[in-house]
Amino acid sequence: MNSKKWTIHTGVPVSIPREDIDTDQILPKQFMKLIDKKGFGKHLFFDWRYLDLEGKIPNPEFVLNQEEFKNASVLIAGKNFGCGSSREHAPWALSDFGFRAILAPSFADIFSINSAKNGIALVRLKEEEIHFINEWVSKNLGSQIRINLENLEVQAGDQTFHFHLDFASINRIRNGWDDIDITLKNSKEILEFEQIRRKEKSFLEVYW
Repeated sequence: MNSKKWTIHTGVPVSIPREDIDTDQILPKQFMKLIDKKGFGKHLFFDWRYLDLEGKIPNPEFVLNQEEFKNASVLIAGKNFGCGSSREHAPWALSDFGFRAILAPSFADIFSINSAKNGIALVRLKEEEIHFINEWVSKNLGSQIRINLENLEVQAGDQTFHFHLDFASINRIRNGWDDIDITLKNSKEILEFEQIRRKEKSFLEVYW
């Protein structure tokens, strides 16, 4: 069972109110050597999170190192989140850390495509709505936000905000599907095509 699939998520929000947070800030390039998706969470926001190059001395000023937010699963950020390079390792790190949703006024296009594959919902809200939620978080430390993909709502305290998310992304998140999972859903049709092709174009087959 995929533990990252969800339809309704309730979690602690954490705010990093910066604009143009790029993928190199999310996951610096020196940590892109692995191809497995696991283990990247410890390197998330590395240059902000640690005071040393080895990642052994946490920066006490950085919000994710503060006790109230160590188990945060909803990230609130400024506009154009995820800009920069197209590295899919950035959403890998966010997902591995435990984030299931990111709230921001806007997101970079390629980052948006990669996020849903990793169980992360990108929730686009108006800047004034993001400001309200940030204020609410600062006054209610440790409180939780509820995000519902069925009715596309975010609930913070007694306030509810609506957002849009394309059906394909919702479907990926609800079912925990990445590109390989979606391809395997058509494995029967793929096998049938291969069998027909092998009969009709046997001269293309290469035997070793």
